[in-house]
Amino acid sequence: MASSTAPRPPSSAVDAATLAASIQKQTDQRELHCSVMALAVKLGLVVLGCVSIVRLSGAYQERLDRHSEIDAVVTVETAKLQSLQQRFDRLFSIGGEKRLLGEQDQWIAPNRVRIIWR
Repeated sequence: MASSTAPRPPSSAVDAATLAASIQKQTDQRELHCSVMALAVKLGLVVLGCVSIVRLSGAYQERLDRHSEIDAVVTVETAKLQSLQQRFDRLFSIGGEKRLLGEQDQWIAPNRVRIIWR
């Protein structure tokens, strides 16, 4: 019967403590939910960033391949242009007319007479 002699706290103190504990528990649960949602959003952004980087790296590699193809074509065409410019310059130098006529010989049929207009 020793328990009957112990003083009991007033019922309003128990109710306030219980109410404070329940409010604290609800606050903790809200904070946990917010933290979980924030973590999910951050993970989503990280995954989105990783996927974007992978796709961008593929597109960048494709662009580099195209650039190298175009560079090779430009190099070939530049070499052709330089050879044609040199040939053009030779035609307008001293003796260029004779060289031009010498190059044109294969275009004239053997049984034809060449006519040169002056």
